[in-house]
Amino acid sequence: MTSHSFPTIRQFIGGEWTDGTGAATEAVLDPASGKTLSMFRHASEADVATALEATDRSAPAWRATTPDLRYRILREAASLLRQRAASAALHLSLEQGKPLTEAASEIQASADVIDWYAEEGRRAYGRIVPGRAGSRLMVVPEPIGPVAAFTPWNFPATTVARKLGGALAAGCTIVLKASEETPATAVAVLECLAQAGLPPGVANLVLGQPARISEQLLRSSVIRKVSLTGSIAVGRTLGHLAVDHHLVTTMELGGNAPVLVFNDVDVDAVARICAIAKFRNAGQVCNVPSRFYVHEGIAEAFAERMTAHARALRVGAGIEPDIDMGPLCNERRLLAMEQLMDDARRSGARVRIGGRRLDRPGFFFEPTVLSDVPDAALVMREEAFGPIVPIATFSDVDGADAIRRANDTAYGLGAFVFTESLARATDTSDALEAGMVGVNTVVLSRAETPFGGIKASGHGHESGIEGLEAYMRKKTILQHAPLRG
Repeated sequence: MTSHSFPTIRQFIGGEWTDGTGAATEAVLDPASGKTLSMFRHASEADVATALEATDRSAPAWRATTPDLRYRILREAASLLRQRAASAALHLSLEQGKPLTEAASEIQASADVIDWYAEEGRRAYGRIVPGRAGSRLMVVPEPIGPVAAFTPWNFPATTVARKLGGALAAGCTIVLKASEETPATAVAVLECLAQAGLPPGVANLVLGQPARISEQLLRSSVIRKVSLTGSIAVGRTLGHLAVDHHLVTTMELGGNAPVLVFNDVDVDAVARICAIAKFRNAGQVCNVPSRFYVHEGIAEAFAERMTAHARALRVGAGIEPDIDMGPLCNERRLLAMEQLMDDARRSGARVRIGGRRLDRPGFFFEPTVLSDVPDAALVMREEAFGPIVPIATFSDVDGADAIRRANDTAYGLGAFVFTESLARATDTSDALEAGMVGVNTVVLSRAETPFGGIKASGHGHESGIEGLEAYMRKKTILQHAPLRG
């Protein structure tokens, strides 16, 4: 057992913290050791039904609250989260594995997201449309209704903050099904909301068997919208359920972002920023540089710099001081990395560094850099979601071949371009098929801008104005003068 304290994990239903009443229990593991941090009991079918009743019962009153009241509650919750950032970051690092500095940044970013939604909720404008004399044509935004939201383990604070912040600011009630592997972070955010004065039943947290809970939520007549951050497979399953029950959906389903590096860049600077981004959270990030297409004139120098950065990384438990990269979150990711590496070796890729799990307790995998990677290799075609950098080359000056290969994928979340040429940056960012494109930057996620993908990476947006509008519907009111004979 870890020497650090870890919070008790409970369900939050109807404004009350309670143990689940399901038959199954689950362990929260420390990815750095594989040891148990805490045990909790799953929510039962009755628990989920109670959560649905609570969100349905509280919906009319929450919908009727003023945007200013919602603003004040959300701002207070964000303030409380910042005050508790040290303990929340520690628990996030313990249960998820990322370095403590990354965990602390995630907590601060989550508070910023909640603040953004608090402010934007007061700007949910409708509009008046010019009409004939004696008439008023109005477009009025309204809360879409109770929401079922599902969040993953890789960013257990920011994904929770996006869904709770957007739904609550829009006037929707919500049932959140957070990841069972990282429940303490979701608990911390809900505690802040409750203590900030959120009325009972407006936000509920249920933890348990994902397939059973998701099906119960989506088959309920209470839920009007589904918001998922997860895998393509889960998105497909929930999408079918949503269609069957006429539910609005927002789906962020991962990515495998291409990176085009042209031969006019500062190789050292670009390699450094890409390495920092790629090895963040041990590569378990959906919107970071993932597939590298580097001009052949600088490819060797770029690969050497990436290898040097990988070699210099200090790998260890996230709570240890001066750690650059922690473990993967679970054993599943280790097995996935090994499968990708077996395929890469068979395909003829050159392993410059890494490629194996570390011989120590926990779920650690070596920072890895591959070069001469063929397009057919699995690591170029599937979301790696781990600390593997695959490098391929292109030869044409305008990058047309690289753009074609970059777009030859089912994914379409993020993409990146590095070049000194304004014309090339413009042409390439226009041509790449992705919901977000970073030009000479590795940051695609901001509270102020919409986050979302295309193709198999999903649809809809979180953050920005679009993230608020995702939880609202538009009602058109055509009002004329009373009729008289």
